[in-house]
Amino acid sequence: MTDLPGYPSRRSFLKATAAGAALSGLALPASAQQTPKPVSLDDYQREYLNADEWAFIMAATARLIPSEGDGPGALEARVPVFIDRQLASDYGTADDWYMEGPHDPNAEPARGWQTPLNPAEVYRQAIPAFNAWCQDTHGANFADLNAEQQDAALTSLQNGDVALAPELREFWGILLGNTKEGYFADPQYGGNHGMQSWVYIGFPGARAAYREWPERHNVKYPLGPVSISGERA
Repeated sequence: MTDLPGYPSRRSFLKATAAGAALSGLALPASAQQTPKPVSLDDYQREYLNADEWAFIMAATARLIPSEGDGPGALEARVPVFIDRQLASDYGTADDWYMEGPHDPNAEPARGWQTPLNPAEVYRQAIPAFNAWCQDTHGANFADLNAEQQDAALTSLQNGDVALAPELREFWGILLGNTKEGYFADPQYGGNHGMQSWVYIGFPGARAAYREWPERHNVKYPLGPVSISGERA
């Protein structure tokens, strides 16, 4: 579902539109549907991440999109579930990516993926390496740091101040990118629970038709979003 980092198709998860249901030629009422309450993140059965990796993803995404903002945070939107499922999918294994070398860790980002590791392998190797750096620098694994220390550690990771192996150079980019994707993706991929982020930004989702609205600037769209599966918020 997720493409190579930095490519325009990275948001290709919005790949379909919901068709209007009809009965005897009349559209069914567009009433809001109750989103089933999912299992808690603590009880979620992980598909790829181990316990230490899950703790890191929970903590890191919570700092990248905090719950204290105006809109829902990454945890409320269940971004960690999205990331776990993606790493267990053909995205995690890079099944349809071109992965042949040579790989140049000093290449410009525009030259694409510059590591022989697939995304799942990058996460698996980078998280313990980053935790080791956090232990040396701040005295504990990332998930056990306070919020201020976590923000400082993520800033160091973003700025390239964490000495990761060359083949892990993509870690910060995919961590940030996957967090954003999990926040805004269609709920069928595990994140954006209840389309909370779409409601927050006023995005209509996969509605079949709203052609008259793109040219109406500064006018709030009056209807809630619809997911690809037809769920309504």
